[in-house]
Amino acid sequence: MVYITEEMVRGRAEHNECEIFSLEEVSLHQQDIERIEHIGRWCRDLRILYLQNNLIPRIENLGRLKKLEYLNLALNNIEVIENLEGCESLQKLDLTVNFVGRLSSVESLQHNIHLAELFLVGNPCTEFKGYRQYVVASLPQLKFLDGAQISRSERIQASQGLEEGRRKVLEQEREYLQRRAREKEEAHRKAAGEEKGNKERRPGSDGRWYTDINNTVPMLEENKENQEVEENKKKMNSDLDEEQREREFWHTPCSFTPESRLEAHRHLEEKKRAKEKEKEKKPKAPRTLITADGRVMNVNEPKLDFSLTEDEENNTIILDLGVYRHMDTSLMDVDIQPTYARVSVKGKIFQIVLPAEVKPDSSTAQRSQTTGHLVVSMPRAEGEIKVTRPPRRSQTRNSSLSEDNKRDNSAPQRLEVDPSKSTAIDLANIVTKHPSTRQGPLETSRTDPPPTSGPSSSSEGFVDDSDVPPLI
Repeated sequence: MVYITEEMVRGRAEHNECEIFSLEEVSLHQQDIERIEHIGRWCRDLRILYLQNNLIPRIENLGRLKKLEYLNLALNNIEVIENLEGCESLQKLDLTVNFVGRLSSVESLQHNIHLAELFLVGNPCTEFKGYRQYVVASLPQLKFLDGAQISRSERIQASQGLEEGRRKVLEQEREYLQRRAREKEEAHRKAAGEEKGNKERRPGSDGRWYTDINNTVPMLEENKENQEVEENKKKMNSDLDEEQREREFWHTPCSFTPESRLEAHRHLEEKKRAKEKEKEKKPKAPRTLITADGRVMNVNEPKLDFSLTEDEENNTIILDLGVYRHMDTSLMDVDIQPTYARVSVKGKIFQIVLPAEVKPDSSTAQRSQTTGHLVVSMPRAEGEIKVTRPPRRSQTRNSSLSEDNKRDNSAPQRLEVDPSKSTAIDLANIVTKHPSTRQGPLETSRTDPPPTSGPSSSSEGFVDDSDVPPLI
């Protein structure tokens, strides 16, 4: 059984700085609450109270909420409308899908003069003949019933036939109460039969099987093997019986009553507790990050996208881990080792083996300002240093470089001058020569000697030696 506690209410008062004495709105839905208590003393200023989808069988302990304007009790086990006279400011009451069969209890809302909206959809009383006319005539302050507006003509007609409508409603209500009494008796018998069956399945007082020690006989190995086989068969049969009982429980038709709703809830709770016990019996296997032989495992528990690239220019390995963009960096922990990298994200481990050894001391980890990813840069411990060369300009330059590389740098190199390619200015040939021009005294000394075709006739012993320069 779930009780309304101060911790529960304070946990739903975060919008009010966890202060419950000045709380104006609180939501306690889907908490399996079985009784309303303490709220009227703790939260006197409540205006809106949500208690839908619980197991509340009765309206109680709300009379002190003088400022309460909206009360939601949908999807509960309420059978009678009561104890709301003290809620003087109540304007809207939602009792959708409950078990209100005593329609005459609606008259208790006459004291709530500000009540404008009432929802009774899904209750047994809505199947009574004259249900709407009776409610409209009994509550003249109502403006909407089950979401439909009440017109003036409808109210007049309902008021005119109020006495006749009340008589018919009371007759149907009496029949319904008799049927409910039979349903309660049947539910009690069914519950007693289930308890008896459970006792038969568990003969011991504490639910254990006992053996008579005096009648035991020493068992042989064959008997032990047979007993193990029989135990396995019993276990299989018990599993099949459990599945069959589960199928019968959900497929057997039954009337929709507060008892059946409670039975379904308790059945689900038992299954939930059984699963929790199985989880406790089977401890979770410890995570294996490094095997016994020292092999590092690749692990991705947070299931994040990642990329591992190599930057050859900077001689580094870059890990880009796609962590959540708005996650606080304090929830992450990075551990770089020479052969692997490990990142802890909210207690979940991401580990990856690196393709080469890195320097942990020189590694850096940063968050991307655009994507929020975690970028880890890890320089390699041993790598080739590659020198980048400028691009070659032309093919002639390439050929000259190749020729220069072929030469021996140790041998001395001399410059060779070709006189034919000299670009020096010849002062003697500045003025062009013409045969008709008059030669000056300087020009006579510069005239070329006449060509000699053979030995001179002036000297018989003349020998023409090419090494001797001609005489001027």
